[in-house]
Amino acid sequence: MPFDLSRRLVAEMLGTLLLVCTIVGSGIMAETLTDDVALALLGNTIPTGAILVVLITIFGPISGAHFNPAVTLVFLLRRELSLNDALPYIGVQIAGGILGAFLAHGMFEQAVVQASQHVRTGSAQWLAEIVATFGLVAIILSGIRFKADAVPMLVGLYITAAYWFTASTSFANPAVAIARSFTDTFSGIRPLDVPGFIAAQLIGAALGALVFGWLLQPTKAKETDQETKKARLAERALLS
Repeated sequence: MPFDLSRRLVAEMLGTLLLVCTIVGSGIMAETLTDDVALALLGNTIPTGAILVVLITIFGPISGAHFNPAVTLVFLLRRELSLNDALPYIGVQIAGGILGAFLAHGMFEQAVVQASQHVRTGSAQWLAEIVATFGLVAIILSGIRFKADAVPMLVGLYITAAYWFTASTSFANPAVAIARSFTDTFSGIRPLDVPGFIAAQLIGAALGALVFGWLLQPTKAKETDQETKKARLAERALLS
């Protein structure tokens, strides 16, 4: 990468901070403005999808714009990121997320440090997180493979949709899950429930990396030649 590790770490921290600040802040604003839960969720969804487009566009050229330990681990498994880079990435993502929650609280004149009481647990929630994170990894890897400049929009649109089609509202991010345990507001998650979310997210990320690592692998020339030969033999058999 053209940027040194220190700059990339600052980009990852700032990006995750602003992402969580948007998630928590828009949740507080939505909950303040309406008692309608569906409308509040919509008010939380749109800013999250929009800020992802902005953050990935700005920070992507610097650090890759992971903002997500699960994504960082996928690139580590693909040997596109070294362990010496991946571990600091994960550390600053978590720290940035927590600071983002604190910043949102400060802007809305709430207690800066909170512990969430929002219960989010159960097999349906965990399955939703597996699906959400699998889809996120699929979108990222496919976008990089076929249309890299569209990745910011693809991720933003995917998370916007996943807020509504997953039972968990698509955390899909261990750093965000940890940070949201520090807010007892609309977007919070009880600290006790965080490990289950993280486990599901890592499973989803691993499955996404496995499936799309295979799916996006180009067909080898030998395999193509063999298929061509088989097709020609089949044509001859039909003509004879």
